[in-house]
Amino acid sequence: MTGLSPFAGRIIWALKLKGVEFESVEEDLTNKSDLLLQSNPVHQKIPVLIHNGKPVSESLVIMEYIDEVWNQTCPLLPADPHQRALTRFWAKFVDEKVTSIELNFVLLKAFASMWSALQMRGKEGGEAALEEAHENLRILEKELEGKKFFGGESIGLVDVTFGSFAKLLDVLDEVMGSDKKMIDEDKFPLMGKWKEQLSELAVVKSCLPPADKLAAAVQARRNESAAA
Repeated sequence: MTGLSPFAGRIIWALKLKGVEFESVEEDLTNKSDLLLQSNPVHQKIPVLIHNGKPVSESLVIMEYIDEVWNQTCPLLPADPHQRALTRFWAKFVDEKVTSIELNFVLLKAFASMWSALQMRGKEGGEAALEEAHENLRILEKELEGKKFFGGESIGLVDVTFGSFAKLLDVLDEVMGSDKKMIDEDKFPLMGKWKEQLSELAVVKSCLPPADKLAAAVQARRNESAAA
C-alpha cells in the first residue's frame, strides 16, 4: 500500500495541479510487483510515473518531467534560469535536510533530522535532535519572507515537495504525544501561515491522506521499532 507515502503524494499533487487525468496504482511494498521492479530496477521503490509506456523514477525528477510535459498550466518551476536553479536547490534541501522519509512495509522508516527529533523526545540527546530539526526549518522559514508560497504568489515545486510532508508532521506530533510541535507556529509564523494557505487549496484538500491512516502507520512503525 503506497497511498500514505508523501513521495507518491507529491506526484498526485503535481498531476492534479496540472489537470492531468491519471490512474494511481497501489503497490504492496512487502511483495513488490513485476511492474515496479521492471519500471525502477535500480532503486525498486515508489513513486514511478509511466507515461506513453516509459517509466520515470524519483519524485523530484518526476515532478520536473510533469512540469516540462504539461507546461501549459500551473508551472512548478519559474521561467528564469537562475530562479529555476534556486528552486531546484531548495527542493533538494527539503529532501536531504528536512524530510528524507520513505515508506517501508507500509510503515514509516526515517533518517533525517525531524524523525530523529521525534524519536528522541524525552530521551538523552532529544533536545539536540529537536534543535537540529528546528535549525533546518528556520532556514526554510527565511525563504518565505515576503511570499505567500515558496513559489511566490502561486504554488511551486518547493511547496509540493515539502507540502506533501507537512500533513504527516501534524500526525507525527500527535502520535509522539508531545506538546512541542515540530512546526511550532510561534517559532515559525510564516510556515504556519504557509501551511494554512496551502490547506485551503482545493487540489491539496483532495490529495491529503486520511489522518487516521497516517496515525496508524506511524504508531505501527513505533511499535515495530520498540519490539526490535
